[in-house]
Amino acid sequence: MKPVLLVIAHGSRDPRHAATVHALVRRVRSLRPGVRVETGFLDFNIPSVQGVLESLAAEGVRDVVALPLLLTRAFHAKADIPAVLREAPPQLRIRQAEVLGPSPLLLSALERRLYEAGLTPADKSSTGVVLASAGSTDPEAIAVIADIAREWRHTGWCAVRPAFASAALPRTEDAVRELRALGCARVAVAPYVLAPGFLPDRIARGAADADVLAEVLGPAPEVARVLLRRYDAASARALRLSVSA
Repeated sequence: MKPVLLVIAHGSRDPRHAATVHALVRRVRSLRPGVRVETGFLDFNIPSVQGVLESLAAEGVRDVVALPLLLTRAFHAKADIPAVLREAPPQLRIRQAEVLGPSPLLLSALERRLYEAGLTPADKSSTGVVLASAGSTDPEAIAVIADIAREWRHTGWCAVRPAFASAALPRTEDAVRELRALGCARVAVAPYVLAPGFLPDRIARGAADADVLAEVLGPAPEVARVLLRRYDAASARALRLSVSA
């Protein structure tokens, strides 16, 4: 039996968040019908991660890959999720997968969202892009966003600047002004977030003076493919460990 894939989302009071998570999970199921995929939330929404794990154990499931629905390896991936998994029923063998980012597929998804918002490939050299993330107090997560912005700049954009909706600077509106000052003919904001909610709404407000605002990544096919790659990698590690044990 293949391990059950448990997608762990943060959760939100905003109903758009859970709806987007469920849409992404449906896409994952369609891409890999032979894998059972469940969803659990850390907060605000049901089912909870603990509730899903207890239900799986009661059914006799033994192997689970727990995949954080996160773009950076910050506090939730390092502390919250491992803490929840430690409380799982002891008969479950759980392997925590890596977070989704960074990945070239996510850059492809960001670019496609910008084209869906009205840009064309011919606009790249004259367009500055704000890579707008939720933000974090974790220096590692902030550094990853800055690295992604530098990498993306090398694909032909006029300039790419990181921005953060919370916990770090600059804010989206500051990055938009910086790109204007650099002389970019147009400025686009690409939200590097998975689902709508409070912080993505703050990003949108900060993009008021931009020419283009892309949609969140949401249930993009590229995101679903990254998710399955993380699942496959975690499953392979678990198999190697069981063989060598």
